This record gives sequence, structure tokens and C-alpha cells, in this order.
Amino acid sequence: MGIIIDSSVLIAIERGKLDQAEFLRRYAGEAVYLSIITASELLHGVHRATTDDIRQRRSQFVESLLGSFTLLPVDLAVARKHAELSATLGAAGNPVGAHDLLIAATALAYGNKIISRDARSFPNIPALSFEII
Repeated sequence: MGIIIDSSVLIAIERGKLDQAEFLRRYAGEAVYLSIITASELLHGVHRATTDDIRQRRSQFVESLLGSFTLLPVDLAVARKHAELSATLGAAGNPVGAHDLLIAATALAYGNKIISRDARSFPNIPALSFEII
């Protein structure tokens, strides 16, 4: 089992609310991944920057992350798990946002745990291993 880092953790690191070196020490020895959805969320933040300086700083941060971690794709196994989760949660009246649901489906399909700072979505997903930091 490895870990998938959610964008909320990486954004906290970028904003100085979480120490990157301490975070990496905490999970040293674990296989660490990013979902391709997390990559998209981070790149979205680059494009939403309000100044060129912020855009440049974010871009450098994001590109360094994308070069440092293995990216897990949305493949057929993830699509199958996503469809199952979406149907189950929707029928129970407990929908989860599209991005978080795809990240959760990726974690379940690959047998990984999610590390996040978002305590709203992931606790609602059955059988998902996660840690809120």
C-alpha cells in the first residue's frame, strides 16, 4: 500500500501552512503518488493566479511536484470503481464532488491510502483508507 497525496496537502505546503520537509520525513519509506486529477487541480491553480509573479511561483512549485512523484492515471479500473462509488453514494443521498470521487476511486483501484487536509469528502466514501492531517 502506498499513499496518494491530495491537493489540499500540497496547497498547504505551498502556502507555508505545512512544512514540506517534515511531511516528507513523516512518510519516508512509503510509495508516494499523485492522482492525475490532483495534477489537474494544481495546474488549474497556476492558471487562476492573479499576477504573473504568483503564476510563475506556482508553476515552478507544481512542475517540481509533477517531476517528483509518480502520477496515477484514470484508467478502466479507476472508471469502474468511480462508477460504483458514484452510484452507491448517489443512491444513498450522499454525493461526493467529482474530483474527490475520482481521487478516491484511484486510491481504491490501486490499493492506496489518501493523505488529505479535507475532512468533508473522503470520510463519506466506504472502504477508503485515508488520513486527515
